[in-house]
Amino acid sequence: MGDNRFLPRDVATTRAERREGWFVGSIDQGTTSTRFLIFNGAGEPVASHQMGFDNKHAHSGWHEHDPLELLQTVETCIEKAVEQFVADGHDVTRIRSVGITNQRETLVLWDKNTGEPLHNAVVWPDTRTASMVRELKTWPGADKVQELCGLPLSTYPSSVKLVWLLRHDKAVKQAYDEGRLVFGTVDSWLIFRLNGGNDRTGGPIHVTDATNASRTMFMNLHTLQYDDTLLSFFKLDRAKIILPKIVPSSHATEFGALARGPLQGVSITGCLGDQSSALVGQCGFKPGQAKNTYGTGCFLLYNVGTEPVISKNGLLATVAYDFGKGQKPVYALEGSIAVGGSGITFLQNNLGIVSSPKEVDSVARTVPDNGGVYFVTAFSGLFAPYWIDDAKGTMFGITAHSQKGHFARATLEATCHQTAAILDAMATDSGHALESLAVDGGLSNSDLCMQTQADVSGIPVDRPCMRETTALGAAVAAGLATGVWESLDDLREVNREGRSVFEPQIGKDERRRVRAKWEQAVEMCRGWIREDLDDPSS
Repeated sequence: MGDNRFLPRDVATTRAERREGWFVGSIDQGTTSTRFLIFNGAGEPVASHQMGFDNKHAHSGWHEHDPLELLQTVETCIEKAVEQFVADGHDVTRIRSVGITNQRETLVLWDKNTGEPLHNAVVWPDTRTASMVRELKTWPGADKVQELCGLPLSTYPSSVKLVWLLRHDKAVKQAYDEGRLVFGTVDSWLIFRLNGGNDRTGGPIHVTDATNASRTMFMNLHTLQYDDTLLSFFKLDRAKIILPKIVPSSHATEFGALARGPLQGVSITGCLGDQSSALVGQCGFKPGQAKNTYGTGCFLLYNVGTEPVISKNGLLATVAYDFGKGQKPVYALEGSIAVGGSGITFLQNNLGIVSSPKEVDSVARTVPDNGGVYFVTAFSGLFAPYWIDDAKGTMFGITAHSQKGHFARATLEATCHQTAAILDAMATDSGHALESLAVDGGLSNSDLCMQTQADVSGIPVDRPCMRETTALGAAVAAGLATGVWESLDDLREVNREGRSVFEPQIGKDERRRVRAKWEQAVEMCRGWIREDLDDPSS
């Protein structure tokens, strides 16, 4: 097949030929690693490269990244994946476009004049703002914030991170006062620099999509535009801060193109926050469909359709995706768990219970159950549906009988119990229970964890064979903008083969008992952080 990129779409190729002949790249910039994957028209990855980077923890509760290192890992991953792609006999000109998916609330600030970062990126689980959040909750209008943006005040969103830096970092405050402070989430930062930054002909590109903007607390969830009431609540002057333009998640031109490297000139045409991207990658396009991504944290998204639902039960309201072209945006309810796969990392690095994450199942299976051990993994407080900021990680039920296997099981079960609590809240908010749960992410590789999830939730857990669904979602957004796929109907068979379904294997009484014991542990972990006893920096 020749290179038909510049021919009119209606005469270039058939749909089948496009799916077979075109490829789409996907930048997946996460909390602990960066990847670049290249997908074919069937949604199958044909080349990839992954790199880790430094996670900085200068103080207890602090979590930062070097924005320039994030950029460097993206560029290196593109280079290495394309090398593999070409070595396997593919033609690089067949890569039609590139999508981006990213860790969401993580904040990057840079200088308008130089294009250089003003501070390390402050990562989404960072809890340095805990005391400030308690202060913000007392401000006039605090009770109206969630109705406008869908998010409760917590340490989680980008907004509170920005307010903290304006108070505590002189360079950030000076840039703000002088009107040269550029605000962005990781997607905005990468798009800006991948397009050439300030050196781009025609000026820099500073954009974000609605899924990422909905995590800042600055965007009105109903209008998908920045809201003056929200900005005023955080005491921000629009004239002093440069916010990214909010555009659809799939667009042929708004995100620009790669300015250098082996894909120089290839358009960036898709952008989705990582959890929205996973929902798209799971083809969760119908109201009532849900997915849970078991990554560093866990994130459960439930498609509620084209009207936002403001939760009354501790969940977040967010944008699932906005594919533009006259279509209404689609919204979701979301439940966020701070500790998912990072709990297994804790077992490995801090306790030495496993030597690698892959060992967690075998260690957990050395015992028949949790031995009465419950581990509330509140390393950064507890997120949805509890929103307990004054908790710390706490383990209950330890006896002289407790063994490594019990701790491994308790760590897996902590994630499953929190997911089950979120599912209950979603059922209450939406008016009906889910019939099944689609899953992905690293921890979904654990058969024991997925079976436990089915048991404590009481619904089947559906796991795809190809679990790169977050990266696939960004590729889908990019491919929809460039004709690789014409519509969502073209995606019906993507990633459907080889799925595993875990059915519940315990009865209602046993499920009720273990769930109640977990809730007891949650209640007992409250209030560990006390200002009268704890050093504020601890």
